[in-house]
Amino acid sequence: MREKIAGSSGLNSWFAEKLIAWYKLNKRDLPWREEKDPYKIWLSEIILQQTQVKQGLGYYQRFIKRFPNVKQLAEASENEVLKMWEGLGYYSRARNLHASAKTVATRFKGKFPEQHQQILELKGIGDYTAAAIASFAFDLPHAVVDGNVYRVLSRVFGIKTPIDSGAGKKMFQELASALLPKKQEAIYNQAIMEFGAQYCKPGTPDCENCIFSQRCLAFATSNVVSLPVKAKKTNVRPRFFNYLVFIDAKKNLPILKRNEKDIWQGLYQFPLLESESRLTKAELIKTAEKQFKTKGLKKALLLSSGEYKHLLSHQTIYAVFYVFYPIRPHLPTAKSSSVKNLRNHAFPKLLLNFMKDCELTEIV
Repeated sequence: MREKIAGSSGLNSWFAEKLIAWYKLNKRDLPWREEKDPYKIWLSEIILQQTQVKQGLGYYQRFIKRFPNVKQLAEASENEVLKMWEGLGYYSRARNLHASAKTVATRFKGKFPEQHQQILELKGIGDYTAAAIASFAFDLPHAVVDGNVYRVLSRVFGIKTPIDSGAGKKMFQELASALLPKKQEAIYNQAIMEFGAQYCKPGTPDCENCIFSQRCLAFATSNVVSLPVKAKKTNVRPRFFNYLVFIDAKKNLPILKRNEKDIWQGLYQFPLLESESRLTKAELIKTAEKQFKTKGLKKALLLSSGEYKHLLSHQTIYAVFYVFYPIRPHLPTAKSSSVKNLRNHAFPKLLLNFMKDCELTEIV
């Protein structure tokens, strides 16, 4: 099948022409559309990884307003970048974005690289993002292959090779490249991604009225929902987080930056006890007094929250927050913040949810 597609300019033309015609009539009006500035294209692509357009749009607009060019992003502090990214999740995207901005500012003198290979060398940029930037900004002949593209191609051409296998990735990349029309690379790439996002969705789309209904092999064989195929199942592990909010008489509290190579690296949190299973209050207090070398926690316990459940791609966090007041534990590595100024620091969404539910300034 691959040889037939790669050698068939007629099929290439048929597929591309239908997609581009559909796109011109149905594309969404988004600020990065028709954009040729590689910085803005790069920013939009990073924000939209693992993020829906309706959620990412506001972040994109705020980033462009605060950092209108790559030089200003490079000069920002990591905390400011993470603070602006706050609530969007997958924070490694923000750290890599910041690191690559510094690379562009220094190695490339503030000018975004124009060569595909140089773009690919930037931290946090993989094959898909490099192809998107190269094609949208510089009209280079590189086919994008993201989740939307996998879905469209696997269904239309009836491909059952797993997309998360080496053979599958190679097959889909070759097919995407074979279908890429010359001198229309940018609009074609936009079109196939938009079609996957708007029409050929993971759920059951309106296949009978689809532009490919007469040729879609998945529709013809009733395999739309089962494609694309993934070979590996994601193992999700549970983690139990017990956060201790220690507030002293002056309404200051310790916060710590997560520097280990784990989730939420670079963000702030309250002192944390991670346990293998859920803890009772008595177990929590006994463990905390030992670890933080602080007595009197039972008497100082002001409140404990209900359990917060936070879903990540490969793990589920079960968190409980314990507020102690007035108390001041000995935490030499912690940073002190007033309760009032907590929100000047970047926190994971899980902790933001707790702070929104429990207004600390009103209870102490």
